[in-house]
Amino acid sequence: MADAGLPVILIVDDQAEVLRLFARGLEVAGYRVYTAETVEAAMHLIDDAQPDAVLVDLKMPYVNGMGMLYRLRKAHPRLPVAIITGMQDLDKESLQEIAMLDASLHFKPLSIAEIQQIVEELLKRKG
Repeated sequence: MADAGLPVILIVDDQAEVLRLFARGLEVAGYRVYTAETVEAAMHLIDDAQPDAVLVDLKMPYVNGMGMLYRLRKAHPRLPVAIITGMQDLDKESLQEIAMLDASLHFKPLSIAEIQQIVEELLKRKG
């Protein structure tokens, strides 16, 4: 069982392998990690897990990462969020929208060290 004092990270991605890889890398670094393959599942976890930071894939079925970001900002306006995407060709409006919603943006592929650094930066913003 994870130590209750560890920072809690929620990872949302529709690719199970990405969830496993990111979660394992963050757990080894000393974080308590929750994962969700859909925005709906993630939103249900938010109140129970009370994450200190959230990593969200941008492109997912049904509700995408941008949709989740809007929901998070309404319910948890100060929760640090990083958008993680493989979409290298985001339009100017999407980039502005992500910035306006106070999320950082990072492009896949990312190493475990890069994911750990992203989480460290998010936690500094929360502090």
